[in-house]
Amino acid sequence: MRIVNLCKVLDEKPGVSRTLAKQLIRSGTSIGANVEESQAAQSTADFIHKLEISLKEARETRYWLRLLIAAELFPDSRLRPLLTESEELIKIIAAIIVRKKQNRANNSKL
Repeated sequence: MRIVNLCKVLDEKPGVSRTLAKQLIRSGTSIGANVEESQAAQSTADFIHKLEISLKEARETRYWLRLLIAAELFPDSRLRPLLTESEELIKIIAAIIVRKKQNRANNSKL
């Protein structure tokens, strides 16, 4: 929701802010959508695939947030918590993927 709210504010500004808001809303909301889809995965491979997409989107979101900070299009103090959260999500999702792949490899050896 914080990404959605940020994008609402950015979208009200003309030019670059509006363009970046469109990129950020796509990647930022895709993270949760793909995690949600992973919960209904048809297989372990499908589960991993959905989470890998979510990880990719989290990394893209981090990129857009960094760009907003570097371009000084929004107060740094308001973006830093979102940047930190995106980095935490990246670590969590990556750890889940690694663990699931390890479990799958261990189970195939049995």
